[in-house]
Amino acid sequence: MYTFISIVYVFVCLFLILVVLLQSGKGGGLGSAFGGGGGAGQQIFGGAGAGNLLTRLTAVFAFAFMALSVWLAFLSSSGEQALDRAVREQTAVQEAAAEDENEEAEAAAAEAEEAAAAEAETPLEAEEPVEAEEAAEAPTPEDE
Repeated sequence: MYTFISIVYVFVCLFLILVVLLQSGKGGGLGSAFGGGGGAGQQIFGGAGAGNLLTRLTAVFAFAFMALSVWLAFLSSSGEQALDRAVREQTAVQEAAAEDENEEAEAAAAEAEEAAAAEAETPLEAEEPVEAEEAAEAPTPEDE
C-alpha cells in the first residue's frame, strides 16, 4: 500500500511540475514554447480556455500533492509506532523469560540447599545406629 501511494505521489509531482511549467507567465515561460503564448495555442482551448484548464489542473494536482503528502506522513508515523510497539512487546517477552530463568535458578538453588541439608543430616542418622550396634556388641560390665 505504501509503495503504491509513493508511486502515485511521484507521478502527481511530475504532472504538477509539468502543468506549472506549461502556464504562460509574464515572460512566456515554457508554455510559449509549446504554442501556449501564441494565437494558435489559444485557439485549441478557446479564447481563455488554456489558462482556465491549466489553472484548474494546477489546483487539482496541488491538492493531490498535499493530500498524498499528509497520507504518506501518517502511514510513515503509524509504521514507526507499530515498530516501537513491537520492540516494546519483544522486550517485555525477553524480560519475562529472564525473570522465569531467575525464578527457576532460585528454585534450583533452594532445592540444592535442601538436598545438601538432607545429605548433611543423613550421615548423622546413619552414625547413630552404628554406635548403638557397637555399644550392643561391646561387653558390658554385667556380662563379666
